[in-house]
Amino acid sequence: MKWQQWVTSNIYHYLTSKMTEEIIIAAGCFWGVEKLYKELDGVINTQVGYLGGTSTDPTYEQICKANTGHYEAVKIEFDNSKIQLKEVLKYFFTLHDPTQTNGQHNDIGDQYKSAIFVSNDEQENIAQKLIESIEERKIFQKSIATKILKKPIFYVAEQYHQDYLNKKPDGYMCHYISKTIDLSDI
Repeated sequence: MKWQQWVTSNIYHYLTSKMTEEIIIAAGCFWGVEKLYKELDGVINTQVGYLGGTSTDPTYEQICKANTGHYEAVKIEFDNSKIQLKEVLKYFFTLHDPTQTNGQHNDIGDQYKSAIFVSNDEQENIAQKLIESIEERKIFQKSIATKILKKPIFYVAEQYHQDYLNKKPDGYMCHYISKTIDLSDI
């Protein structure tokens, strides 16, 4: 009986690990980005946090001083049998201004810059080709400032930041899905 449980458990783990994928994106204040991704069909889970800086286990207060080098980011786990990485990233380019070099909208500072944190060469290639296609089609008036970076350690943000806008529906929401950015043919 034990061996059957072991086989069943390992088969389940193998199958689910092949169906889910994870990407981390930074697109300004993580509250709105997380809320919008939670609404995207195929997204299984999100988590907000910090990465890319010099300090270990940073706090929100440290990040807000804009001297740690960390990005506010959202870790997105998605079911790639329902949505592919390219579609997850196309959504990313419609919910913020990827041409802004010093933050997003009213949120100015390094912690609010645009970036895609990749885990492997395949993710990097998909992200790079998508950016190239967007640039070739001149979707935006300026060049894309989004960086593609190797994923460093992701530090989970404080609990009160997780699902923030679901807990506080009247909270600060500076993200929206652009109706003028059409990436459907890419």
